Amino acid sequence: METQNYQNHTRRVPGFLALGAVLLLSLIGGGVNLYKSIGDHQRLYSSALVLVLVGCVIVTAVYARVFALKAQDRAIRAEENLRHFMLTGKPLDGRLEPLQIVALRFAGDDEFPGLAIRAAEQSMTPDDIKKAVKYWRADLRRV
Repeated sequence: METQNYQNHTRRVPGFLALGAVLLLSLIGGGVNLYKSIGDHQRLYSSALVLVLVGCVIVTAVYARVFALKAQDRAIRAEENLRHFMLTGKPLDGRLEPLQIVALRFAGDDEFPGLAIRAAEQSMTPDDIKKAVKYWRADLRRV
């Protein structure tokens, strides 16, 4: 595997993207089927049911993704707070937002404390933090 850096650090899961495409097409197809069934009372119930079920699956998929990321963000916050404490003897600045801390995890130990201070003082965006990292610390286990 190639070395991780700013340009290639995002992870795309083909199966999840394919599932999203299938669900989107199912939603569109269900909507079209419901629209065509408006005058036909025999098909109306099943068409509406299909559309509602596709909507429920979409909401479930979104929740599954969001809940996993939130749990992982909490773990990263704890890990990076401990890392900062080990390097400096102080906890992370309370002004740092969770997504800023998630972005800081890519900074090497030498630049991590200084970048954390800069991120808090300048309210840097997560993307700006990642761009500021000089010595990238790969995170290959992110969901």
